[in-house]
Amino acid sequence: MGSASIGYQFGISARFHLRSDVAVSSLPCKVDISRKSFFSAASSTHKEFSNRARVCSLPDIDEYCDEKVETPILDSIETPSQLKNLSVKELKQLADEIRNELLSVLWKTQKPVNQSLAAIELTLALHYVFRAPVDKILWDSVEQTYAHKVLTGRWSAIPSRQNNGISRVTSRLESEYDTFGTGHGCNSISAGLGLAVARDMKGKRDRVVAVIDNVTITAGQAYEAMSNAGYLDSNMIVILNDSRHSLHPNMAEGSKASISALSSIMSKIQSSQIFRKFRELAKAMTKKIGKGMYEWAAKVDEYARGMVGPTGSTLFEELGLYYIGPVDGHNIGDLVCVFREVASLDSMGPVLVHVITDENRDAETGKNIVVKDRRTYSDCFVEALVMEAEKDRDIVVVHAGMEMDPSLVTFQERFPDRFFNVGMAEQHAVTFSAGLSSGGLKPFCIIPSAFLQRAYDQVVHDVDRQRKAVRFVITSAGLVGSDGPVQCGAFDIAFMSSLPNMIAMAPADEDELVDMVATAAYITDRPVCFRFPRGAIVNKNYLVRTGSPIESRLEEEELL
Repeated sequence: MGSASIGYQFGISARFHLRSDVAVSSLPCKVDISRKSFFSAASSTHKEFSNRARVCSLPDIDEYCDEKVETPILDSIETPSQLKNLSVKELKQLADEIRNELLSVLWKTQKPVNQSLAAIELTLALHYVFRAPVDKILWDSVEQTYAHKVLTGRWSAIPSRQNNGISRVTSRLESEYDTFGTGHGCNSISAGLGLAVARDMKGKRDRVVAVIDNVTITAGQAYEAMSNAGYLDSNMIVILNDSRHSLHPNMAEGSKASISALSSIMSKIQSSQIFRKFRELAKAMTKKIGKGMYEWAAKVDEYARGMVGPTGSTLFEELGLYYIGPVDGHNIGDLVCVFREVASLDSMGPVLVHVITDENRDAETGKNIVVKDRRTYSDCFVEALVMEAEKDRDIVVVHAGMEMDPSLVTFQERFPDRFFNVGMAEQHAVTFSAGLSSGGLKPFCIIPSAFLQRAYDQVVHDVDRQRKAVRFVITSAGLVGSDGPVQCGAFDIAFMSSLPNMIAMAPADEDELVDMVATAAYITDRPVCFRFPRGAIVNKNYLVRTGSPIESRLEEEELL
């Protein structure tokens, strides 16, 4: 076994370990390599990729040559309704074809695609059982929708197959199958409930399905929506796609929901019409007997379901949603069975189906194959912040958002007790930071520009009006290119600089960014914010120097 490096003219390099079956021709210009060497981490439960792919070191990464993968079933699917002609066995083959195609295309985009790969079987089962676009399917998370786009006639326009590509999110302007545009997550249940109420008022009978994952469900709006859905008792289906991803890696494995033969059987029983009608009949009978009997029976029911279900499953029952699960999200047969039963129920109120998927069962999608040899503003910021934190023990970091920039791992590892990642809870992050400031600490609240919009009320009332010294670090500011309008950070200058006590800054280069970090740490009597884009810094081999507060430096220059 040997190794070879490939260099590209646009600043991207890659290193491959070559197998004995690899043909090398005039390196570094061209390498022929089996696809399975790209995705060596693929699960043993999936077929190895036996087809071959050719990578050419051309200036445009989209122009590489890739031999056609055989996808006979996928090639015959033009609309989701055609899935209903397939057997469960053919659906499993189709899932493999979609997975292979996505792997062959999306690894070049440098975007995490494990969520889309993990949701393939779930997507197929939804479109197999429900009648989109008559039935409304709403997707909450950006990264779950690639298989949905493949099945709804947009495969040829998936990003990186065409220069113009398609939106990374669901868009009503793009397809009739996109019932509602994906916002910043956690909006699917609210929008779905609105559609369900409108359906009932207009006397229609279509189904409403909202798909949310365990990252976006951490946002408060999701629980507000579920509570309202339980109160209104409208028929709708919530699918919780639980990928077992946690903000806290040290969380005990025992607290996570697990899939077993018993859980599969119980999920089918819970979703069956007979069981649901028997449960409703029992409720009605105990109500007639008396309030005491009804409350006692409700406690027994809750206790029994809590014993069978995973930890926390009764929370959804308390919110008014009938809980079913957990269901194996990679077993199409089980998914189809449960979804059919749920779709057949009328006048039963909101239902939550807990689906377990595994993001790590597939290959690592080439995310470590192509390495960008460029330093970003975020890298520069984190290094400057680490320098300040080493001098000042009061400096802490609060991060909010769907994904954490890899550069922040440096600070997290260096100061684990001073780093707080709250996930998609921007409102909480802002007020939490205000509380930290009130306690005498110096919080740096890191939120992408587009996501800070969600917490503007807290910025105004909990920080600026009270002159709390919170340091807002606004990342991904300005236009963000291929990430599209949902991630666009074009409004923070207007809504932050309009506040009476806020100091707003924007660096022209990496030197000013370093000084702004020092300035933010220096100011203790009011809030401050500074913004920077996600792009690469000007100087490729820039070494971060020690920053100095801008205000004090200007005063020194005036004295001289």
